[in-house]
Amino acid sequence: MMVGKGSGPGGKRRVLYGRRRGRRLRPGRRALLNELLPQLAITLPAESAASLDPVTLFTGSPGVSAPAADLLKKRVSPRDVWIEIGFGAGEHLAAQALSHPEVGFIGCEPYVDGVASLLQQIERLGLNNVRVLMDDAGPLLETLTEASIGRADLLFPDPWPKKRHHKRRFIAPANVGILARVLKDGAELRVASDDSGYIRWTLEHVLDHPDFAWLARNPRAWRNRPEDTQPTRYESKARAQGRSSVFLRFARRRRA
Repeated sequence: MMVGKGSGPGGKRRVLYGRRRGRRLRPGRRALLNELLPQLAITLPAESAASLDPVTLFTGSPGVSAPAADLLKKRVSPRDVWIEIGFGAGEHLAAQALSHPEVGFIGCEPYVDGVASLLQQIERLGLNNVRVLMDDAGPLLETLTEASIGRADLLFPDPWPKKRHHKRRFIAPANVGILARVLKDGAELRVASDDSGYIRWTLEHVLDHPDFAWLARNPRAWRNRPEDTQPTRYESKARAQGRSSVFLRFARRRRA
């Protein structure tokens, strides 16, 4: 998971840390990027003051280009919209979308190989409830309407362990404030990591915000992955290397 680079809403410059592309993609994945991604891709509002209701990304409301692929001919009118920030290879996002067809899923990932992997799973599973932003999540979160997201997942982000790189971490006061704005009352923010420093950092910054409450009642709550989710390849890699993972769940407090 990386921080974006380029111009965000209002012309603000953003910096993208990390790489966007790995090895040369196989022809099948390149075809998905050329043919399927444009029909799932999220286009941010051109006006800096414009807001985006995430439900319209799935219903094809006026002003939002509706997907035209055979895969997406069946419209979805989601009862809720969830977002995964930095979905990696997309295995968790695809599994969640398959398990919750009534929910619309937004995946944000600037890494081309990860997006191609997710597209492959979307095609294989016939998913029509996923939309993709091949970029940092920041500009999208800034444009979403208030209290419009039912859950946000940040799973195994790059911990940027060196102190001089801590500014690159997604969990920071500004982003925590944006998440508090876009999450619905009672909505969950889920953060997972195998890096103890990032876990301490997350607890410090999220609990410092008055709109979030930690849901853990005992050690089991943060030692075990939530039962309604699937392991990511990063979690499996950490386990194979003998590292334990921590799973944090926060609830957005009710608005006054």
